[in-house]
Amino acid sequence: MLHDSIVECIGSTPMVHLRRLFPTGPQVFAKLEMLNPAGSVKDRTARHIIETGMREGLFRPGAHIVESTSGNFGVALAMMSRIHGLRLTLVVDPHITSSNHAILKSYGAQVEMIDGAATGGSYLPARIARVKDILAADPAAVWINQYANSLGPEAHYRSTAEEIAKDLPSHPDYLVVAVSTTGTLNGLARRLKEHSEGLQVIAVDAVGSVVFGNPPGPRQLPGIGSSRVPELLDESLVDRVVEVTDEESIAACHDLLSKEAIFAGGSSGSVIAAIRKILPSIRPASSVVTLFPDRGDRYVGLVYGTATSEGLLAGTSAEDSDSLAGARAGS
Repeated sequence: MLHDSIVECIGSTPMVHLRRLFPTGPQVFAKLEMLNPAGSVKDRTARHIIETGMREGLFRPGAHIVESTSGNFGVALAMMSRIHGLRLTLVVDPHITSSNHAILKSYGAQVEMIDGAATGGSYLPARIARVKDILAADPAAVWINQYANSLGPEAHYRSTAEEIAKDLPSHPDYLVVAVSTTGTLNGLARRLKEHSEGLQVIAVDAVGSVVFGNPPGPRQLPGIGSSRVPELLDESLVDRVVEVTDEESIAACHDLLSKEAIFAGGSSGSVIAAIRKILPSIRPASSVVTLFPDRGDRYVGLVYGTATSEGLLAGTSAEDSDSLAGARAGS
């Protein structure tokens, strides 16, 4: 199929039956959002927000887009901004990976690094304050604000969820999604519950994240959890919350690579760890669908075969992390 630009390659990602990782019991299917052109599920969000904004006159070619992000959404915005001739400023903090920082600069984004100490373990207040300074200095600047922008969930309601419903042999019984802004979960859950009223939605959060009202704590893996409660959060769509540790997520990433040869990012390990926790409580004939948000190549220094991952996993094998199942599960 011939496309006019790389942006048109976003979506229509494949679905994989994880038969090797889950050979018995419920069927587990994963949508490989890691295969989007800029490498993550955030490609869909960025495309929908940018193209809707341009269509509705919110910004035009040459406009100044501003966002606070150190991860996949920044990369996706950088790709979209390059294609559409937009000026992009991304406010990041020292937790950004070296690979993401290099990718953003390669796309031509203006990257502003927050300096100084974190507030309560989080740089987010300082990042948002800097975004507001930029907006005050440039009246033409537009803040995307992924934590509150309803176009984010809409992207997944219209595209990702429809693809899942079309690709699966029957309606899934469980949807398992890692949360951060909660936009992906919001859009998927809303649409798939329309297809299947009995669908159970499992939100996967990181230990130390405050999304569902838990106390803040240290977290190392990007892409899951948040130090603030997103405005997009709709708890009425969530039937259960399962929390996972960095160690459990990393162990599951290694298992996913070993058994399925899928080289995925940390939040993909998080959903696998969460699925392991819920399996004992669901019917063997059930079907479970999840998605793998991004690729593993941006996490080599944090997740795969490094001193960091080995230190996190010290004394915790995949089997050990399975034995911790009930201890970390939320309700």
